[in-house]
Amino acid sequence: MKKPLAGALLALLLTGAAAVPAAASAPRETVAQAQAPAVAAVDFAGTVALSNCSGSVVRTPSSLPSDPALVLSNGHCLETGMPGPGQVVVNKRSSRSFTLLNSAGTGVGTLRASKIAYGTMTDTDISIYQLTKTYAQIQSTYGISALTLNDTHPVQGSAISVVSGYWKRIYNCSIDGFVYRMKEGDWTWKDSVRYTSACNTIGGTSGSPVIDTATGKVVAVNNTGNENGESCTVNNPCEIDENGVVTVRQGINYAQETYIIVPCIGAGNVIDLNRPGCTLPKP
Repeated sequence: MKKPLAGALLALLLTGAAAVPAAASAPRETVAQAQAPAVAAVDFAGTVALSNCSGSVVRTPSSLPSDPALVLSNGHCLETGMPGPGQVVVNKRSSRSFTLLNSAGTGVGTLRASKIAYGTMTDTDISIYQLTKTYAQIQSTYGISALTLNDTHPVQGSAISVVSGYWKRIYNCSIDGFVYRMKEGDWTWKDSVRYTSACNTIGGTSGSPVIDTATGKVVAVNNTGNENGESCTVNNPCEIDENGVVTVRQGINYAQETYIIVPCIGAGNVIDLNRPGCTLPKP
């Protein structure tokens, strides 16, 4: 799970770097990636920094400007602690704050939650906060629009950017494939996104939106990676195929698909787990 690592934070302080992790932990971007024109369109606008993770202000294709805005992150980033297997958090009061970033990655203001609308680490690893401001209010005050959740399954081979508001860093790679089941410690996730190796995400990138660079829409939320080559332990997720075969890919990182969220959000941005097509786990 990609919460901040003590070692990375210490190295950051020792090197005096403002926004980039220690060189030993930093991903190496190729010249080709740096020059890719599609990637250049992706920036930090609409992303947020949490106290321990990354996130983004998101909307569904049908959300209205007058709707209360939503922030997407990981279930394991909840201030109430990591939900246990089978646990689902719904409509829990929260006053958590988020630092809103502009396109350059500069914090321009503080957004505040009114509640945890939804959170779980079962089948997926997501948290959705409802804010005290509407999309229109955020746009009027900061000139920043929400990121749109794609409503279809992501596509293998698509170019993506993982945008971390916590580190103010963008990782560029492609979707390598999809994992039937991924197990990490006591948790199991379904149909996870596997990145190509260029997205060498680190602690603090948890909750980062994964953006399809061709559409600019959010297709997943970054959540974990295999750090030490162990099998199915915390910070070392393993892949399990339809036949139960276990594969370990040290150094490879993963995300949870977000198209499954869209059918569960109704009028007024209300989470309704009984809506047709909603497959998110229920309490």
